[in-house]
Amino acid sequence: MAKRKPGQDVHGILLLDKRLGISSNQALQEVKRLLNANKAGHTGSLDPLATGLLPLCFGEATKVSGLMLDDDKRYQVVIRLGIMTDTGDAEGKIIAEAPVPDFAPQDLLDCLNGFTGEIDQVPPMYSALKHQGKKLYELAREGKTVDRPARRIRIFELQLLGVDAECITLNVSCSKGTYIRSLAEDIAQKLGTYGTVAALRRTAAGQFAIERAHTLEQLQAMDSQALFGQLLAVDAPLANIPSIEVSSQESACIRQGQQITLSSTLSGQVRIYCRQAFLGLGEMSLNGKLAPKKLFNLDNQPI
Repeated sequence: MAKRKPGQDVHGILLLDKRLGISSNQALQEVKRLLNANKAGHTGSLDPLATGLLPLCFGEATKVSGLMLDDDKRYQVVIRLGIMTDTGDAEGKIIAEAPVPDFAPQDLLDCLNGFTGEIDQVPPMYSALKHQGKKLYELAREGKTVDRPARRIRIFELQLLGVDAECITLNVSCSKGTYIRSLAEDIAQKLGTYGTVAALRRTAAGQFAIERAHTLEQLQAMDSQALFGQLLAVDAPLANIPSIEVSSQESACIRQGQQITLSSTLSGQVRIYCRQAFLGLGEMSLNGKLAPKKLFNLDNQPI
């Protein structure tokens, strides 16, 4: 039996423009094969119906993927009025229909303003949240419905892009944990009808925007140098965390998991560097002690 060909130790973040009709994991595996990478993960799943920005983490960058889940997001969504589906989007089966009432432009704007700010949102049954150890979408596929506690989310902005007899198109800027399918249903209900997501595109996540992303076809057309040139540094998503520089001797202690004492006024979480090489994340105490918390094994680390 032939040995499996080993992959490469690829470290970095690649911004993919996910196409319609595939899962986030399928998209990840396609790019992982393209890079021949050993280790990969994605941050914040997109449904098969959704397209747009999907940050993919490779190698040591998978250690920051959990932090990226907390990032704010921006979406463009088309809400189809007058119908409700079992999944909350156009992939589902229509389970209810209602006429779309006439509403004035100001009525629509007032409705959208009512969903701006902090709101309580009930997650949809077709979600990966768990109930007694089982994912909600698994229960939903069995025809079961369970009570879901509302969760506090924040809608930073709802920008109206277009409206016609059947659809509303919006730009949505929101906090983590926001379900656009639930938002679409709630907006439609406030307008006196049903609603479901007809199209969804993620345009931003944290500091990353769709303009920097590439489709799989674009990546496949690149030569090796251009392809690997699309990888962002492992610490790229951490720019908002204060940074601190340590000496080579201090770096050796940090890499062994030891605390060191520094003359710094910083406190809390920090990025640690030695000669501009990223070592990892640490916790700075008020007494000047720096404790390593999450270290990264990168080839560019100084000895």
